[in-house]
Amino acid sequence: MSETAEGVSSRPAVRRVMLAVFVMALAVYAAFAGDRLRVHSPDNHFSYLADAYLHGTLSVRCDVGVAQGEVCPPGGGGNDWARFNDRWFVAFPSLPAVIYMPAVALFGRNFPNRVLDVLLAALAPALLYGLLEALVKRGHSTRPWRENLALTALFAFGTVFFYCAVQGSVWFVAHIVAASLGVAYVWHALDARSPLLAGLFLGLSFHTRTSTLFGAVFFGLEALRVHRLAGAASDDARPSEGGLLRWLRGVDWPRALRSIVRFSLPVLLALGVYLLLNKLRFGDAGEVGYRYLQIRWQARIARWGLFNYHYLSRNLGVVLALLPWVTRTAPFIQISRHGLALWVTTPQYLELLRPARRHALGWSAGIAALVIASVDLLYQNSGWVQFGYRFSNDYAVFLVLLLAVMGRPFRRWQWALLALAIAVNTFGAATFDRPNEVYQGDNDAHGMFQPD
Repeated sequence: MSETAEGVSSRPAVRRVMLAVFVMALAVYAAFAGDRLRVHSPDNHFSYLADAYLHGTLSVRCDVGVAQGEVCPPGGGGNDWARFNDRWFVAFPSLPAVIYMPAVALFGRNFPNRVLDVLLAALAPALLYGLLEALVKRGHSTRPWRENLALTALFAFGTVFFYCAVQGSVWFVAHIVAASLGVAYVWHALDARSPLLAGLFLGLSFHTRTSTLFGAVFFGLEALRVHRLAGAASDDARPSEGGLLRWLRGVDWPRALRSIVRFSLPVLLALGVYLLLNKLRFGDAGEVGYRYLQIRWQARIARWGLFNYHYLSRNLGVVLALLPWVTRTAPFIQISRHGLALWVTTPQYLELLRPARRHALGWSAGIAALVIASVDLLYQNSGWVQFGYRFSNDYAVFLVLLLAVMGRPFRRWQWALLALAIAVNTFGAATFDRPNEVYQGDNDAHGMFQPD
């Protein structure tokens, strides 16, 4: 059914559906987290950082009773803790720690953080439904509300966001916080409607997942798309129509640049805070602390850096080629600890290779997704250990937006494909990081494919 046939007045109240989505997602995530909700994550770095902030320090506070020869923080000082000048630090962007601070203040740094994590995770699908309805309201989408709800379910339970939502460890907490901030950013950047708020949410997202900063290109393209000179191509024009130079000549540059400057102010402030934190922690504004991580990959990072073409082929293999394989012994299926290919966990993304229609908004969203994905593909880590390619969370909101405005109306096969995606990711949420033999016993990150 098209939006024209359905009519705006027949749609249920957006806020009510958003609330229902939040409650449903919370219930499902809590159920799959299960007994994890009773205890803190073994990698609760953000709890330790929140505790440090509450006590006015940037380094982790060691327990008073730690004897000489023992390690601080827990985990043997490994597993992504940074050591600099005989102090321990959390090198990851720190906004999740700020969010943790009230809970840590009330219950201590070893509070059962996964309870808070599933609450945070449930926000993203609820906000996403609101964004998809905003697309309809602004004339970018003709999806019936049920299809928007289906796309919301796809994100919540049919992508790698599902298994990330129920883990609680530091790496996955960053993804679930950044997801909500990413949706909020896109919502306010849409049509370049709210430059300051868009910049604020992108800046906060940067303090959670640094690669999301490159999503700024979305706002820039939206500003150029909607701020057009009188008599120029319509605001739905895109560079592919009439040539790039002709499209650029139609931009009302003073208005577009004013919008971009307002957007940039909170982003630059976020960058300034980040550089200051680096200076205070590591004595160098440009030092993020990753080279002080006590991990086995230090020699690789020292040689090739954090981002390099050297990593591209491996990461492309993870994103595009990793499949499960069948074995003759229980549990009869094996998955590489590098995870599954992106199209295996969410086959709906294949539809974007040949969209049903073209849309100017898709130009902005597609470029933003491509830029962020390119940065992640050059990163020294594939996401290992994972069920599916978890870095795709950095740009999943753009991919869902593309499906909403450029994808086909739902038919029976698409509902079946949705059920398949949910089944695959339900398996991941149920099995990942739990006692089982599903995941390949590879502790050196070299095994990616089925052994010969």
